[in-house]
Amino acid sequence: MNSTVEEKDHLNGTLELIGKKLLDLRKKKGYSSHAEFASDFGLPRIQYWRMEKGKANVTLKSLGKVLHIHGLTLEEFFMQIRKERKKETRMEPGRN
Repeated sequence: MNSTVEEKDHLNGTLELIGKKLLDLRKKKGYSSHAEFASDFGLPRIQYWRMEKGKANVTLKSLGKVLHIHGLTLEEFFMQIRKERKKETRMEPGRN
C-alpha cells in the first residue's frame, strides 16, 4: 500500500476519534444538538459539525477552544481517548 494512502487513512481515523470524543463530551454536557451547542458557545455551527463528524482538519486552536468549554486541556482530552481505545481493544472478541 502507498504510504500516502496509509497516512491519509491514519489521519482520517484520528479525526474520527476526535470527533467521536467531542460528540460524547457535548452529550455529557446535556446537548442533543450540535447546532444548539455551537450557538450557545459562539462556535461556527458548520465547522463544529464537521469537527464532530471527523470531516474537518482540526487546528489546535479550534480544538483548544472547544476543550476549554469542557474544562479540558489537550493532554487530558487525548489521554481520555487513549484510555477509551485501550478499553475497547481489551473488549474486542478474541483478545485476552
